[in-house]
Amino acid sequence: MDREYAEPLDVPALARVALMSAGHFSRSFRAAYGETPYSYLMTRRIERAMALLRRGDMSVTEVCFAVGCTSLGSFSSRFTELVGESPSVYRERDHSDGAAVPACVAKVHTRPVRNGEATPAPPSVA
Repeated sequence: MDREYAEPLDVPALARVALMSAGHFSRSFRAAYGETPYSYLMTRRIERAMALLRRGDMSVTEVCFAVGCTSLGSFSSRFTELVGESPSVYRERDHSDGAAVPACVAKVHTRPVRNGEATPAPPSVA
């Protein structure tokens, strides 16, 4: 799912690859990752969309389809839910303050988090 986030993925297809029933796959996935397979996939798509929107060379519609979403309305709703602002507002905001931050660090701190979820604690340096 992380690698093929832009492909049309569904639980039955993922379950077949994992050699499980769809129900067992969904339960096992949720137990391991704390969210449903669809929610996990959408979070990966929104993460990638954030990176593409920060570049500023693609429209919101182009980004929507580039990350594998087929509905601009659903994409915008989920983006707003996870990021806290619409894709258009996010795209227009100045992102130059994070340009010097390594991508691996930026990914941790810009990961979309659902409302009500705790934000991940930064790694401690001992």
